[in-house]
Amino acid sequence: MFRLKSLLIAFSLQTAFGQETPLPDVRFSSPDEKLAARIFLNQDHQPSYEVSYAGAAAILPSRLGLVLKGDVEGRKGYALTSSEMSVHRSTWTPVLGEQSEVVDHYHQLAVTFTSKQAGKPSLTVEARCYNEGFAFRYRFFSEEPREIIDELSEFTFAGDFPLWSTREVEGDYLETKISELTPNRIRPVVVKVENGPVVALGEAGLVDSARMRFKPSKNQPHTFLPHLAGTVKMAGEFISPWRYLMVGETAGDLINNKSLVPNLNAPCAIEDTSWIRPGKAIRAELGTDQAKACVDIAVKMNFQHLLLDAGWYGPEGSSSSDATTVSVDPKRKAGDFDLPEIIKYATERKIGVFLYVNRRALERQLDTLLPLFKKWGVSGIKFGFVNVGSQEWTTWLHDAIKKCADHQLMVDVHDHYLPTGWSRTYPNLLTQEGIGGNEQMPTAEHNVILAYTRYLCGAGDYTICYHSGRLQTTRAHQLAASVVYYSPLQLIFWYDRPHVIREKPEFELFRQVSTTWDETKFIQGEIGEYVALARRKGDQWFVGVLNSRKEREISLPLEFLKEGQAYQANLYTDQAPDGTAPTKVSSTTQKVNKESSVQVKMAKNGGAAFMLTPLVKK
Repeated sequence: MFRLKSLLIAFSLQTAFGQETPLPDVRFSSPDEKLAARIFLNQDHQPSYEVSYAGAAAILPSRLGLVLKGDVEGRKGYALTSSEMSVHRSTWTPVLGEQSEVVDHYHQLAVTFTSKQAGKPSLTVEARCYNEGFAFRYRFFSEEPREIIDELSEFTFAGDFPLWSTREVEGDYLETKISELTPNRIRPVVVKVENGPVVALGEAGLVDSARMRFKPSKNQPHTFLPHLAGTVKMAGEFISPWRYLMVGETAGDLINNKSLVPNLNAPCAIEDTSWIRPGKAIRAELGTDQAKACVDIAVKMNFQHLLLDAGWYGPEGSSSSDATTVSVDPKRKAGDFDLPEIIKYATERKIGVFLYVNRRALERQLDTLLPLFKKWGVSGIKFGFVNVGSQEWTTWLHDAIKKCADHQLMVDVHDHYLPTGWSRTYPNLLTQEGIGGNEQMPTAEHNVILAYTRYLCGAGDYTICYHSGRLQTTRAHQLAASVVYYSPLQLIFWYDRPHVIREKPEFELFRQVSTTWDETKFIQGEIGEYVALARRKGDQWFVGVLNSRKEREISLPLEFLKEGQAYQANLYTDQAPDGTAPTKVSSTTQKVNKESSVQVKMAKNGGAAFMLTPLVKK
């Protein structure tokens, strides 16, 4: 990062840096100049901001600030006393990601507001304009311990626009209007601005603070406010999580702009990441024979991991259950259970083993469990029912992930934890739930919307199924989910037991599909209707299409393919686009290249998945 003294005039500062005269208004823009922001004092001398995109208002003038315990809200307000501009441009290589190289390019403005209230610390707003969006966070210093009891940040829109949001972490993202917003809305929230951009509001870089959700303002129309999960205690320098506004001309552009979230996090803190092994996994019931059968399937299907789920050390909900011992919950027992033998059998076949541990045991026994599990030969831990939200539990969880890294253990956090980019800093956090996946057997419409909402903030452990009779989608839809849904630990055949998993031609996609990617491109789609993504690993491309409520035929251009290269396309589609055979998948091949388009017919609640493999020139 360097100071951008030569561009100050271009950013329309109203007074020069270094003068003692307060600076009432500071403007700056993104590298491509599409996104522009202004930070200023409003008429009540309160810190404020506004954002536009491609000339259209994205966020109207909105307030900034924090409320400290003991503050007396008066009319004195603030003075804008200093401002510093800088530019950052770099590229970095993720350990886990949806592309092999990430560009981190932004213009940053650090604006300090000095309170006119005696004893109240100055507040610095760090704001960044990326091509992908706008973000800000707060900094201040206090020698005395202080407590942040509220946040004044506003996100004000120009009208009653459509939005997609949910109140339940594992619930449906429903389309409503801003005027229908209710408290405790999960982030991200996606808003379609009339004659303007599509935006996603969210939080990034949450490590040791209280989680943010959203609530409506009682006084300001069409305005979102932070809904914090408790107070935040601090002493010394306080740095808040980022609040971001991801932007795009369409909802699909948001999918292409997801790098905003990891870019708002610190670089990888693990020096040697060679032990981190992303991949596909199968879940086994608690029986030795059952687990070995799942290992055999994992080997045959080119999976990398076995998950032994809840109950292996007793009832997970009991505080007396001891995760240093093997004592299977009778309600979950599926025959004799020899954990050392299972781990040995899996390890000999290069299959890693994840163990589920409920938060009750993790909270009591973490420091004992980690070296013990490493000694047992365990590859990772699935954290269950962790406490989330408050500063205390947010800090505990991220510290626990750090400790797992110290013992070279990978992590999958389940239930209500939502990502904010921590996997960039600690990539042993392969994935997390925080999603309405196949444990709920959701609708195809829900699944399509997830790609435009929940997956904007990070990986999601959706738990893909195939044979279950409870699925509300076609089998081709489930195949496509393994491409569309990003999760470095991808659970497949979630409710499918070994005796029902029978070889099918379309399983070749499950064998070959990756869980991390070198390149990802949104092809086409519409939120709630369908989504088509293309992803590349090495020189092989995969395409996934999820369809929603009606039978659909689309043409997918293959412009992303390499110039001059021919490919064999393995196409897996709904065998009966009229919906009469949801369990049947058609498997065909054809030769394609960059100039080709593929016609896809999908059933209601259906989908399609392709593998595109380069043909060797003779």
